[in-house]
Amino acid sequence: MKRVTGTAELLDGPLDDGPALVGNLRDLARANRWLGGVRLSAMGLAALAPAGMPISVVDIGTGGADIPLALIERARKSGRRLSVTAVDDRQAILDAAVLAHPRLAHTADLALRVADGRSLPFSDRSFDIAHTSMVIHHLEPAAAVLFLREMARVARRGIVVNDLVRGRAAWLGAWLLSHLATTNRFTRHDASLSVARAYTVAELTSLIAAAGLRVEASALDVFRHRVVLAATVGSVQDGADVGPGALPR
Repeated sequence: MKRVTGTAELLDGPLDDGPALVGNLRDLARANRWLGGVRLSAMGLAALAPAGMPISVVDIGTGGADIPLALIERARKSGRRLSVTAVDDRQAILDAAVLAHPRLAHTADLALRVADGRSLPFSDRSFDIAHTSMVIHHLEPAAAVLFLREMARVARRGIVVNDLVRGRAAWLGAWLLSHLATTNRFTRHDASLSVARAYTVAELTSLIAAAGLRVEASALDVFRHRVVLAATVGSVQDGADVGPGALPR
């Protein structure tokens, strides 16, 4: 399946329909929860940080910030301290996120900030891990490499990339689910288009390598429509091990 270029998703355009935007963020949160997106991100973090280790994360292009919220709640249940700075490049997205998920406004260890993922307002190695979900498919290859390099710049231990995998079955599944499970116009327009704009696992791996990083672990969702890749940015601090290889599928 050839990758679609030159066609924008509604979420990339004007955000002048507030109710539709809030509904779209809720749809994305349900997809992350039901179809394994949260689980994949948790696996990616675990690949780069030993169990129980307190970790700081910057989530770039956070959208509805539902994954950071879920990761913090998971960490608390396991006794791990996880703090997340969730950034998006438009205030309208973060405002809609709080409307979609009111808990964001009063969740300890979670901060929402406006920031451009291509030029983050953070010093080098400010966080243990830089995470991004459902962002890379919005970017053309050259822009994706620059984005990944910026993620690597602010991370001490490594980066986690969670995104869709392009394929005909995934495209059909996204189209069917978006037309059966919601009437939201953003979701219906963007769901299958996102899959068509996505990269294959091999292409994502090549982009990460082009950014000067090495994939240490990866896993596909049970439906094989989504992948997480954990990559290192250099020597790991404090002598802790990062386990290479495939994550449990």
